[in-house]
Amino acid sequence: MFDPRPARLAGAQRLVHLALVFTAGLGMLIGMQVAQIHLASDPLADVRAYYDAGARLNAGLPLYEQTATVDEADFYRYPPLLAIAFRPLAALPYEVAATIWMVAVVGSLVAILWRLGLNSRTWIWVGFLGLPIGWALTIGQAHVPMTFLMLLGSPFSIALAANLKVLPALLAIWWIGRGDWRSLALFAAWCGALAAIQLALAPSASLAFPAALLDFQQVGNARNWSPYALSPVVWMVLVLLGVVAALRLAPTRWGWAAAVGLSVLASPRLLLYQLMGLIAAARQPDVSRPDPGSTR
Repeated sequence: MFDPRPARLAGAQRLVHLALVFTAGLGMLIGMQVAQIHLASDPLADVRAYYDAGARLNAGLPLYEQTATVDEADFYRYPPLLAIAFRPLAALPYEVAATIWMVAVVGSLVAILWRLGLNSRTWIWVGFLGLPIGWALTIGQAHVPMTFLMLLGSPFSIALAANLKVLPALLAIWWIGRGDWRSLALFAAWCGALAAIQLALAPSASLAFPAALLDFQQVGNARNWSPYALSPVVWMVLVLLGVVAALRLAPTRWGWAAAVGLSVLASPRLLLYQLMGLIAAARQPDVSRPDPGSTR
């Protein structure tokens, strides 16, 4: 007797795939529209913050004492490493520096696509995250190269990403939950080395950064999608629950995605462009030993 269930299942899968493709296509259109809006209103807005930060270091001025307010794109709130990297660029005219930086930003997006592979699954991810990708790209956000570093998933790349923006350090939970102490130790060693480099090249800024990091007034009054905007207590509880969930899921096939989600969504100041980081969940890093939970 003919069993119609496999045909029905195949038909349902095709419908789901078509729905995903349609939604991804819509997301790409939204992303292009958002990119067009930012190109018209505030192109490369965040590049100015990095450029001015490098210029302050070149002039021997305090990195975190700035005229820009926390709600302005010019405000610099990151570790000193990005400002240090911008010191040579800050010695150039702004237009030249911005062009060089945008080559790196666009190159990072191309590298992300290459790493994921140019297939339908990748384009679905890109479509779903079209809005944040379009926004991050057109304002020249460091989130783009940071996302590529997260996607690589090595101890060095995650340490470097964490020294561009702090929260990628939460990806180390994946190694803790898997009992991968070697990768965790390498990550800690790279973080220590990068901290030492920053301390040597920008000692005052490095010593001032912890106080800047803990200044929650930097959250400001932007359109914040984090639960912190509703209640700092609720935000803290949700972050702790996210840590527990990421630890428990780490040995499973969902572990990397859970760690990526935590590192992106845990920010007390969550703007939509930051959701671009979720694309790092599309590919789990290569592992050197069998994953005991890979069949779960």
